[in-house]
Amino acid sequence: MFEFIANSIAKRFSKKVSKRSYDGAKSGRLIDFFAGTRSADDEIRFDIRKLRDRCREMIRNDPYSKRYVAIMKTNIVGEKGILLQPNALEDDGRSDEAANNLILQAWHKWAKKGFCTIDERLSFVDCQDLLIEQLSSEGEALIQLVTTNKNPFGFALKFLDTDQLDEELNKNLENGKRIKMGVELDKNDKPLAYWLFEENPNENFMLSRAARMHRRVPADQILHIYRQTRPGQTRGVPPLAAALLRVRQLNGYIDAELTAARIGASKMGFFTSSKGEDYQGEDKEDVYNPIMNAEPGTFEQLPEGMAFQTFDPQHPTSQFQDFVKQILRSFASSLNISYATLSNDLESVNYSSIRQGALEERFYFKKEQNFLIEHFLQPVFERWLLMAMTTGALNLPMRKFEKFANPKWMPRGFGYIDPLKETQSYSVALNNGTMTLNDIASIHGRDVKSLLEQIKKEKELAQSLGIDLAFEPFGAKGALQKSEDTEDE
Repeated sequence: MFEFIANSIAKRFSKKVSKRSYDGAKSGRLIDFFAGTRSADDEIRFDIRKLRDRCREMIRNDPYSKRYVAIMKTNIVGEKGILLQPNALEDDGRSDEAANNLILQAWHKWAKKGFCTIDERLSFVDCQDLLIEQLSSEGEALIQLVTTNKNPFGFALKFLDTDQLDEELNKNLENGKRIKMGVELDKNDKPLAYWLFEENPNENFMLSRAARMHRRVPADQILHIYRQTRPGQTRGVPPLAAALLRVRQLNGYIDAELTAARIGASKMGFFTSSKGEDYQGEDKEDVYNPIMNAEPGTFEQLPEGMAFQTFDPQHPTSQFQDFVKQILRSFASSLNISYATLSNDLESVNYSSIRQGALEERFYFKKEQNFLIEHFLQPVFERWLLMAMTTGALNLPMRKFEKFANPKWMPRGFGYIDPLKETQSYSVALNNGTMTLNDIASIHGRDVKSLLEQIKKEKELAQSLGIDLAFEPFGAKGALQKSEDTEDE
């Protein structure tokens, strides 16, 4: 009796627990999850090379994937790249203009093509573009910080192919150290060194014996840039990975519809006979299939008992456009950009929808700009500054390195969606004190100092030419008040 009561209570408790569990963890005939319990690196290790190769192929051959990379470069880097603004301050908080100008002039010289990369092929804007290209297609980038005597600053960058970081090199070392997918780590997972192939192992037509040999490069000489999405993740994953198979299937579907539409446009057909008599035709294909040639505006009399059956596939179907749109929407969502931006399809958008999509995208692009600054621009600037001051190319005291190593970075800005409404809102916010001139200038990728200097130059130029400008900064109200104060005096 006691055993029966205990079993009944256990069954009831089991049912209650079952009801409180997560539906997403259930199993069944229609549930096709294949997820297992694996670490971040274990998930990446066996798939990283295949993912990298497939994403590269998609960017080569899929127009939407190629456009995604172009969108990222255009909106993150922009036309002029993310610009340096030195921000050295005196002890009293005033700007150290002499040092800032000296740093800016030297930086502009180094950032030109022929100085900033060891192969002398790229400008620093090109470097930013290449980095975004690699992050968008491969999910990670490797840049070596090189000490060199090829330029007066003693410093240059060397972009490495991610294939040179051997993902198959995994082993335990002494003192808790280990190598995971080519990255040597300490017991706290801090990178100590990178084990690189001497040459790209996939360059088959110029492969040398040393190509598969490893060299150990200390971590302070390498920038390994990638988005870490899980603790303990050692390598990056391409952002296209989530939608890779779906987009591949879409391309196959579009190709099939295109082929079917081309066949349908040809209006082919077959000759049939109820008596089973052979049709002689004009010629034969593959020896035994009789065929005939058709020309526009001509008709042919068929033998008695022979009929013509048309073959007229209706493609693309009426659902083709909506189906493609739906797949592209999911593709765009996986990349954190809008469908309209990815597809260039503005057919059904209105001002409100495109504004909402543009605003959300801009927040995403600004986040990516900050990532680029923190993980690439600032480390490169600090190493460049150190080497430039060491070599004497930049005549500044080394004891004040920290003072000079904290610049501001000016990413590209974004234009108005509705110029009239937005400029009016900025004007109201400025008058109310909820925004500053620097806030407004930074939205458009400028700093207030250069903005006011440019306004001053233009006013002086106009005055020298005897031209009265029809505008006044801070609005007509400010100009009018200034005029009235002058009259009162």
